[in-house]
Amino acid sequence: MTTDYFVHDSSYVDDGAQIGKGTKIWHFCHVMAGAVIGERCGLGQNVVVMPGTRIGTNVKIQNNVSIYEGVELDDDVFCGPSCVFTNVLNPRSHVSRKHEYRKTLVRRGASIGANATILCGVTLGEYAFIGAGAVVTADVPAYALMVGVPARRVGWMCQCGERLLLTDGNAACAACGARYRERDRRLERIDR
Repeated sequence: MTTDYFVHDSSYVDDGAQIGKGTKIWHFCHVMAGAVIGERCGLGQNVVVMPGTRIGTNVKIQNNVSIYEGVELDDDVFCGPSCVFTNVLNPRSHVSRKHEYRKTLVRRGASIGANATILCGVTLGEYAFIGAGAVVTADVPAYALMVGVPARRVGWMCQCGERLLLTDGNAACAACGARYRERDRRLERIDR
């Protein structure tokens, strides 16, 4: 069978999984039936993608990440090595809680650092930047730079991935020149 995506010989893609053109699935991965993965994605070693998940276009998922049922990754998302998603708030091995799975949404362009934990039921805003090891317990606004346990906002990030310095509520990215304005503890790009 010929496909327009790559799957390493050590990985499994179950019948019923949808994989986009140009996607690469590397060593020891398992993509289950009902999972949807867009075009030009990269799944590093030991990635599991469960049924009922949706991964957009050009998503990079580094080694040792599990995408559990209820998790949706929009286009251009980056998941760092060993970052963690959950789908139940109070798991017990002897109590079935599948009916309690909560949706977790990672919006376009967001980056999640290595070993960060994203609790279920939250939304990470567009181009949010979650620092390595952070534990996200609540929704994150677009462009927010989040660090710590629990994660707290310590600044803003440009769409291109550079930290922004605000003056009187305004910022221009030193790397790409994009312009932003902060209002009501939110950041918006103003030069689109």
